[in-house]
Amino acid sequence: MDDTSTDIDDGRTMTSDLTDSEYALLPYSFTDDEGREIRIRRGSEDDVDALVAMYADFESEDRSQGVPPRTEEQIRDWLGYLFPEDAYHVIAVHDDRPVGHAFLVPAGDGRHELAIFVLRAYQAAHIGTELMDALLGYGKAEGVTEVWLSVEAWNNHAITLYENVGFEKTRTERTEVEMTLEL
Repeated sequence: MDDTSTDIDDGRTMTSDLTDSEYALLPYSFTDDEGREIRIRRGSEDDVDALVAMYADFESEDRSQGVPPRTEEQIRDWLGYLFPEDAYHVIAVHDDRPVGHAFLVPAGDGRHELAIFVLRAYQAAHIGTELMDALLGYGKAEGVTEVWLSVEAWNNHAITLYENVGFEKTRTERTEVEMTLEL
C-alpha cells in the first residue's frame, strides 16, 4: 500500500491519489452494507427536483450547520447556488430516487468546498464512503487541486471518514473543525 492509501473498516482501501481513469467509472453500482443496490452517478441541474424531495425528507437532527434548509422553497434556493459551472456533483440513487448527494463548489480562493449528505435510513452503509471516493475522483479529473470542508466538532463518524480519505484538520474550534485535502 502506498502512502496515499488508507484502510477503512471493511478492509477495502480508499486513496486520495485518484486517477482520471477512476473518474471514467462513473456511473457505477454497488451493493451497500444493507444489501441495497445503489447507483453512483454524476449530478446536474436536471436533478434539482429530485434533490429537493430528498432534502425535504431530512429530519431536524440530520441537518448540520444550517443545511440543508428546512422548507422546499429554501432548499430550492440553496440548490440554485450549488450549480455554478465549476461545481461537481455526485448522487447516490436507490429505487430511482436520490438517497445521497455530495458536491464540490468553488470557494473563490482556488479551493473547492466539499459537502456530503446521506438520508438517515441509508447512513452507516458505506454510501457516504462511495460518494466521497467518486466525488474526489471526479473533482481531480476535472482539475480540482484542493478541497476543504467544515464539520461539527462532535461528528466523530464524519471526521473519521474524512481523515480516512486523507483530509487533515487545519482549524479546530469548540463547535467546528475545518479540514483540507490536496488532490
